[in-house]
Amino acid sequence: MSRAPSPPARRRATAGRAGRRTAPPRDNLKTINLALQGGGAHGAFTWGVLDELLADERLDIEAISGTSAGAMNAVVLADGLMRGGVTGARYRLGAFWRRVSREGAGVGAAGEIVQNLMGFWHMPRVSPFAYFEQFATLVSPYGTNPLNINPLRDLVGRLIDFDRVRANDALKLFISATNVRTGKIRVFSGAEITADAVMASACLPYLFQAVEIDGEAYWDGGYMGNPALFPFFTDTRSQDILLVQVNPLRRDEVPRTAQGIMERASEITFNASLLREFRAIDFVNRLMDEHRLDPKRYRRTRLHRIDAGDALAGHSAASKLDTSWHFFRELHHAGRAAARAWLDENFDAIGARATLDLRAEFM
Repeated sequence: MSRAPSPPARRRATAGRAGRRTAPPRDNLKTINLALQGGGAHGAFTWGVLDELLADERLDIEAISGTSAGAMNAVVLADGLMRGGVTGARYRLGAFWRRVSREGAGVGAAGEIVQNLMGFWHMPRVSPFAYFEQFATLVSPYGTNPLNINPLRDLVGRLIDFDRVRANDALKLFISATNVRTGKIRVFSGAEITADAVMASACLPYLFQAVEIDGEAYWDGGYMGNPALFPFFTDTRSQDILLVQVNPLRRDEVPRTAQGIMERASEITFNASLLREFRAIDFVNRLMDEHRLDPKRYRRTRLHRIDAGDALAGHSAASKLDTSWHFFRELHHAGRAAARAWLDENFDAIGARATLDLRAEFM
């Protein structure tokens, strides 16, 4: 996986429920890029996907583009690979999500913040997550959290060695954030990958103050790139992109409550940039098929997707603030199962054909 530090580290990898596996020959590996969406606690589904992909050992990850929780999964994976190859990456991912849960007792760190903000409102049978977005529009983090306390920032700084992450030359990382002043996307890579860059990518503007980096203020990257796909086109060799999608594109029911309307509007907003990139990729691919573009300057891109839709069907968008360990484990198991099913059905397609119909997604 991404040219792990040493062959022994690769051979120590285990394969979860299937027991111990022998590492496949290097010539059996297929190179791929990963695109990891953001979605708060729903990123635990991505943890499960990554855990299964690592255990399978047939994919060589050239690059990862991540936003918000996707960015956190990306840097934890890179750190783990440098510490102990595939085994180290799987261990660090599990440790990270366990600590995210452990840092917040009861409903979790995010839930505690919400409960503190809404302490005057006694609703013993109603989850604070259900009302967070409505309440958040009435207050500012500059007033409710003037010291800009962010437990997740401290956790990321303690658990991830960013010197190791930046030293992993075998794995390219692209972390997206949104420039508050210009409204444009900023993609951090290489030496720019820091704890501040990751926190900028995950900065929900209703909950935390904008993250300042080199005099610029940044909010959550999901507004402009969830995740950004375009860095793969020029900075990687692989033409295959595997998208791990945790933000639903489609919901069959039209929301009628204030909460449901706000949640669906948020989902649409955080998928808009991805749909634009789908359209652009499809356009270039069609022009390539018609021999209207110079193949020396352009190339086809093969898209694949592992979707959390089924796993999250019974959960509202508000559950992305639920940091309970039980919820994380549920999503982790679902992510592993989804990745296993995808590999069984689509592994042979990697390097040969796309398995995601882009036209059907944006038309």
